[in-house]
Amino acid sequence: MSEDDPRPIAPEAPLPSDCCDSGCDPCVFDLYAEECARYRVLLAAWRARHPEADA
Repeated sequence: MSEDDPRPIAPEAPLPSDCCDSGCDPCVFDLYAEECARYRVLLAAWRARHPEADA
């Protein structure tokens, strides 16, 4: 693995107390879901470039 191409880091999940329960749009949990989707795409691309990483 190259230091120039580090493995993506998963987003940190918000705490239940991070949501104010006032119906914000977007909610912190919506933003987290978007970050998770982006992370999965980045991780899949990274794994394709580094097949030895999960061996």
